[in-house]
Amino acid sequence: MTETPAPKTILLVSGLSGAGKTTALKTLEDMGWEVVDNLPLVLLDRLLDTPLAAGHSEADERPLAIGIDARTRGFDANAIVRRIKALREKHGHDVETLFLDCSGSELERRFAETRRRHPLALDRPAADGIARERELTAPLRRWAAQVIDTTTFSSNALQQEIRNRYARERLSDPVLTILSFGFSRGVPRNADLMFDMRYLRNPHWEDALRPRTGQDAEVAAYIAQDPAYEDSIRRIEELLATLLPRYAEGGKSYITVAFGCTGGRHRSVHVAERVARYLQDAGFSPTVSHRNMESAPQDALEKRRPGGPKAQS
Repeated sequence: MTETPAPKTILLVSGLSGAGKTTALKTLEDMGWEVVDNLPLVLLDRLLDTPLAAGHSEADERPLAIGIDARTRGFDANAIVRRIKALREKHGHDVETLFLDCSGSELERRFAETRRRHPLALDRPAADGIARERELTAPLRRWAAQVIDTTTFSSNALQQEIRNRYARERLSDPVLTILSFGFSRGVPRNADLMFDMRYLRNPHWEDALRPRTGQDAEVAAYIAQDPAYEDSIRRIEELLATLLPRYAEGGKSYITVAFGCTGGRHRSVHVAERVARYLQDAGFSPTVSHRNMESAPQDALEKRRPGGPKAQS
């Protein structure tokens, strides 16, 4: 008699061409996942029913990541959604969907840099293929439990994001990231909460502090002298201590709290470091990331010197 296969952990990885699916799957494979890319949907049952090799037990079962996108034979986003529901409800498999998104302009830039043709626009501009693929995959994006926008991600940043989200020993608490960034270099797309630190005094206009960062004690002391600093940051810390447990109770797995200033090198870095220490002392386990801290200081980005004319571009 044929045994019923044990429930499996399955991650369906999809998204737009050029958004990072290959990088995500390679990272999962490096983490110990079994990875299959571009599997036709009609072969999914056969794959799941395939027994382990001789000498292996269910304890050796690895989580399974399946890559699928608009290039996959027989691709039908609505049919895939129905298949996911069936895998959960009829077979008891733990199925989750990850969708990798990206802005159209960034995808066009990536295709131009690599000199690759978009798979859905081999004889037309890449923008046509991107628009078509976005339309075809829309049901999957709406259904996906996790969406990662890779517009501002490097390959290394996406790899780290995948490791944080899909380590095999997953924690019950949400993965908490404290991020600093510069508004002049773009707003982070994956932030759940965002705080603007541009109301604080700006170390950029002090010659001795300009080349330093918010991790330096002198910069931190300068920012802390702002009359609004202590009360406002304390209120933010208290707000986060109240909100973060509620997010966890609601089942949110990943939380990114972003602090921004103009260039992303001084005020946002210092406040992110301080808030992370506060949250750590309060029992949370934050990871700190400084997106623009290593960027070169530029007067043109800072717009205006206090008490003086606009900076010259």
